[in-house]
Amino acid sequence: MSRDAATTDRLRDLISRIEALTTSGNLRWEKQIGSAHRYARLNNNLLILGPAAPLSDRSVARYLFITPFDSPDCIEINSMDKELGPAVAELAQSVETASKDEPPSDPFAINDELLERLKG
Repeated sequence: MSRDAATTDRLRDLISRIEALTTSGNLRWEKQIGSAHRYARLNNNLLILGPAAPLSDRSVARYLFITPFDSPDCIEINSMDKELGPAVAELAQSVETASKDEPPSDPFAINDELLERLKG
């Protein structure tokens, strides 16, 4: 993926901020039931870190997928990216460490809170 230096710097800063929030405990990542994916919510955005493979398998690329809850726009950066890949790999390790004791949850479960919001 070709991008200008300013965009790369902004993305690197974003990944660093996500990692700092993760490490400090201010960003809570959850495990998805039946998957090794992790997800979090930040400023009305959904963050997904994947794929569903153990971190010990270095041959599998990691990715960070970010999408606003109110838009189909998205950003995807993977660990094979020449400029940002090492930051994504480091984030994956930080997230794994921070969420290792979290019980799995179902981000798509239907619950009372969701149904109340949809009532209008």
